[in-house]
Amino acid sequence: MKDIIQALAATGDEVYAKICEVLMIDDDSKTADLRPLDGSADILDAYLVTDDVNGSMYLEPAKGSLVCVVFISKQIACVVNPSELKQFRVKIKGVEFQMDQEGFLLKKESETLKALMADLIKEIRMMKFTTNTGSTIQLVNDLQFSLIEDRFKNFLKD
Repeated sequence: MKDIIQALAATGDEVYAKICEVLMIDDDSKTADLRPLDGSADILDAYLVTDDVNGSMYLEPAKGSLVCVVFISKQIACVVNPSELKQFRVKIKGVEFQMDQEGFLLKKESETLKALMADLIKEIRMMKFTTNTGSTIQLVNDLQFSLIEDRFKNFLKD
């Protein structure tokens, strides 16, 4: 897609924009079908992202929201500036940040912040200490750690 945009930009075609309502999102192809507010024909398969493999910023608009669609040529349109987001994602090489109504994902390669926090709390809850009278066998504030763990599970996503 990036190569196509660069090639089209070199043609000298006039770039213009319209305000549209989002009719449908195709999550697999990262495109949207749109209805222009000016009454002109629906726009099908407008791109939501230029390069989702190598690194990108992906803004998924909510169905029914308004977007600005920019025409790079008469056949190719890209969605920019949605009025309401369903999902926001940024990828930079092996690092990804994602946000939606379910929470946040912070990932570096195969490691997520949620998994790191769960492992940390699990190990804290199993801690044992040696005292003058022997080792401790019960974590006095285990319930508080359990509640904190639940808060992380609700805040972060897999």
